[in-house]
Amino acid sequence: MSVKGSISVNTENIFPIIKKFLYSDHDIFLRELVANATDATQKLQKLAGIGEFKGELGDLSIRISLDKEKKTLTISDSGVGMTEEEVQKYINQVAFSGATEFVEKFKDIDTTSIIGKFGLGFYSAFMVAEKVEIVTKSYKDEPAVVWSCDGSTEFSIEPADKTTRGTDIVLYINADSEEFLEDFRIGNILKRYCRFMPVSIIFGKDSEKVKEGEEEKTIEKDHVVNAVQPLYARDPQTLKDEDYLNFYRELYPMAEDPLFWIHLNVDYPFNLTGILYFPKVKNDITLHKDKIQLFSRQVFITDNVEDIVPEFLRLMHGVIDSPDIPLNVSRSYLQSDSNVKKISNYITRKVSDRLDELFKTDRKTFEEKWESIGLFIKYGMVSDEKFFEKAQKYCLYKNIEGALFTLDEYKEKIQLNQVDKDGNSTFIYTSKPDEQNMFIRAAKNRGFDVLQMDSIIDNHFISNVEYKLEKVRMKRVDADTVDKLVEKDEKVETILTDDQKTKVSEIFKKAVKNEQLDLEITALSGDELPVMIVRPEFMRRMQEMAELQGGNNGMFGFNGFGAEKVMVNGNHPLISKLLQADEDKQETVARQAYDLALLAQGMLKGEALSNFIHRSVAMVD
Repeated sequence: MSVKGSISVNTENIFPIIKKFLYSDHDIFLRELVANATDATQKLQKLAGIGEFKGELGDLSIRISLDKEKKTLTISDSGVGMTEEEVQKYINQVAFSGATEFVEKFKDIDTTSIIGKFGLGFYSAFMVAEKVEIVTKSYKDEPAVVWSCDGSTEFSIEPADKTTRGTDIVLYINADSEEFLEDFRIGNILKRYCRFMPVSIIFGKDSEKVKEGEEEKTIEKDHVVNAVQPLYARDPQTLKDEDYLNFYRELYPMAEDPLFWIHLNVDYPFNLTGILYFPKVKNDITLHKDKIQLFSRQVFITDNVEDIVPEFLRLMHGVIDSPDIPLNVSRSYLQSDSNVKKISNYITRKVSDRLDELFKTDRKTFEEKWESIGLFIKYGMVSDEKFFEKAQKYCLYKNIEGALFTLDEYKEKIQLNQVDKDGNSTFIYTSKPDEQNMFIRAAKNRGFDVLQMDSIIDNHFISNVEYKLEKVRMKRVDADTVDKLVEKDEKVETILTDDQKTKVSEIFKKAVKNEQLDLEITALSGDELPVMIVRPEFMRRMQEMAELQGGNNGMFGFNGFGAEKVMVNGNHPLISKLLQADEDKQETVARQAYDLALLAQGMLKGEALSNFIHRSVAMVD
């Protein structure tokens, strides 16, 4: 048996859900009501523009007022107003959008600024009000009416004595929501959600001192909470640097001035405007994330833009506004669709183009700002493959002398000395210049150039570069002995016999009381140190990754330092003397040489350091 019919919605059941669960934050009610007032005002302007309204527009400001004695909050506009029939149509029918109907009716005019869509925003008033009144008079020559409802599904409509065009929404605030009768609370909500709405919003008064003759008087003026034409909605050709800086200071009063900015403006295949700023980034990335504010038709939506702005660009600050961003029914967050991906790709491309432009046209300024810009670029190269490809042109590598090179420039610089036997360009770097100074000096004595890679992102960046670039190898300056940093076919022979090597190994293991010591007798020139402690690149990176993810739990190395290896220079004169010394002298000298190697790596601490100092003093005596 086949049955067809219409699904029935019981308003007595659905109304409490709309009031309590449609919006996650109660303060959004004010945004929704002001947005409705803004739509009413803009509709009147559109009608006047096409000749359907021929009266005087007058003052179109939206006014917010509080009456603490009556416990009311009122939102008043001078827009199109409503007839009794329209009240029945738009208010008493849940989810019937007057804004959507208006847009469909006037398709031939620009209605992109109209905010409303779902026809639900008005009901958010009942989250904070025990009763709501709508006192309204249409721009059409019809009587005013007052609609009243106590939050149930019952309402009343009666004649009103209102003589001016527009609508007053009067909220009788309930006992649980009396915070919304405080000027400070309302002011903060308006500043957060309505600061860029396209119609002037007035709340409270500003005091201003003026001179009348020789006397000074204090007068009160209406306080306008919003900029009806925010900077990002204006033509970039009309703006100066100071305009952008002032806008940034308005958005982030406590922040340092930004490095530079990008003005976004596109109308196909989607509409998007905005300004994104590059802030001066410090070493703590988390302090800079999630500072981009998302708006839709100049109404604040969220500062959680992870779906529309790639992760690395969330270090930027600023504003994005698009009517084409899909929002959930409460306009509280994004819903993913193809436009979101297009917008994300567009923003990434515009940022890349801006960086490329700055690099090509003003490399000097680009280099001066590299410390902060570099964090953006490296973060982007690690997290976004397409950005990696574009950024190779302007990503810079800084050596310990402070000189900056592009990838191609640096490969050319090290071509003579740092290409190994397999044709790999070896990028030698330091992550701790002070602690690794001895290794840096040894590398420079060999004619090697040393990069400085000590930012918070460099550990990931190094591995990423090596993985993605052909014929490039990255080695930290203490990853091996200087002769082995760049592997050549040349081989230096040790002067020690196999028996002598075995003996040296036994002496050192006994001196440091560690039979499992990872020790290698190697052939270095005689002017190198007798003992060095190196940290093999692969194992050290593994350890550092583990530490970033919560600690190594003793998985690597000894003394809590990592995967170290002891390299004994078999060609150093000290090692030859060590073999000829008596047993007690052998142990003392071996321990001293080993502790010197620890000291060079910043690994000699506590009791071992005290013993080394006493031993050194005794040797001098």
